[in-house]
Amino acid sequence: MIFTFFVYSISLFAKEIVIEPGEDAQERLQEAMILMSEGDTLLIKAGYYNFEDGLSLDVNGVMVIGEGMDKTILDFKNQQSGAQGLLVTSDEVTLKDFAILDAKGDALKVIGAKGINMINLKTEWTGGPKSTNGAYGFYPVESEDVLIDGCVAIGASDAGIYVGQSKNIIVRNSTAQYNVAGIEIENSYYADVYNNLASHNTGGILIFDLPDLPQQGGHHIRVFENRSIDNDTDNFAPEGNIVGEVPRGTGIIIMANSDVEVFNNLMSGNGTVNLSIVSYSDETDDPNYYPHPKRIQVHSNTYGPGGFDPDINTGDLAKTLFEISNGNMPDIFWDGVAPLSQMIFGQPDDEKLIINEDSEVSFLTISAVKYMMGFSNPIRTNKEEFKGVINPLEPINIDGI
Repeated sequence: MIFTFFVYSISLFAKEIVIEPGEDAQERLQEAMILMSEGDTLLIKAGYYNFEDGLSLDVNGVMVIGEGMDKTILDFKNQQSGAQGLLVTSDEVTLKDFAILDAKGDALKVIGAKGINMINLKTEWTGGPKSTNGAYGFYPVESEDVLIDGCVAIGASDAGIYVGQSKNIIVRNSTAQYNVAGIEIENSYYADVYNNLASHNTGGILIFDLPDLPQQGGHHIRVFENRSIDNDTDNFAPEGNIVGEVPRGTGIIIMANSDVEVFNNLMSGNGTVNLSIVSYSDETDDPNYYPHPKRIQVHSNTYGPGGFDPDINTGDLAKTLFEISNGNMPDIFWDGVAPLSQMIFGQPDDEKLIINEDSEVSFLTISAVKYMMGFSNPIRTNKEEFKGVINPLEPINIDGI
């Protein structure tokens, strides 16, 4: 009875706050975000809002809603302060139906949230791909129960849609274009990435795990029913950025993750390679980091043209693949790098790469030991030896979704 009364009391006193365009819109909107109470809704009316400072929200259990991503426009091209357009540091927040343009840094950053819903939002840098654009469009980190649904990300110099060091993640029904990485899941646990369009990026979809971060060992990622097509934008990441090594024309890359299932996707029009499975190749002093992918399952995908315009000038992946394949780039590439015992004797059954694709789908992997010893033909192209039983990963469930 006490719990019922509490919920009723919250709904009884919840209010809607309305912000309209006009003089002092920046101050009025930021003040509203500070003074909101749990259960409130902040409605940002349709119009064009020109801001000079970043916005921040630190109130639990609220909604911030516009009247459409093409109608409620938050423009930060004149931003003088703040490291991002909008920063959210609270739990159980829903953001919906507005756009963030030309932020000085990241467009929408979320830190440490439990329950964040980003629905029908747009982030964009309107001047086209430039290294001076903000790094991330959508940027939830160290968060739990993350939903990105029906969103659009354009022009980020790192990743348009990025989720890092988080768990219980759904990215769906969204579009990422003209970013370096379209969609990236990094150092995260339990993610479903599905029914998205990643096109005209440098790389379409990246599943990465990196060293020297508090959360490592990314695992249980399902990538399915996406279209990663025509990723043909030259890499414009700032120098020193890890995604600066991604070659133009990459469909999907899996690096150093475990328990990843890639299925029912369309990968086509990617000039370097449609699908790559690789180890982390840079040196690291992190003793806890495992740099190799394991338990990767690839099945039931559709592959269109790929490898017709390899970007051999960005990073080592495309150049090495081009050289060892004599320019005959495969649909699926595995670099073959693993612990030394596995490179000699093969992956153990419980870590083995499984590829169940149609016979016409081409595959290439490197026998790393032969490659290091200078053998004239260190490659393997028979994917039949990688066939196996698929053990489907469980779908991701987020309360209330």
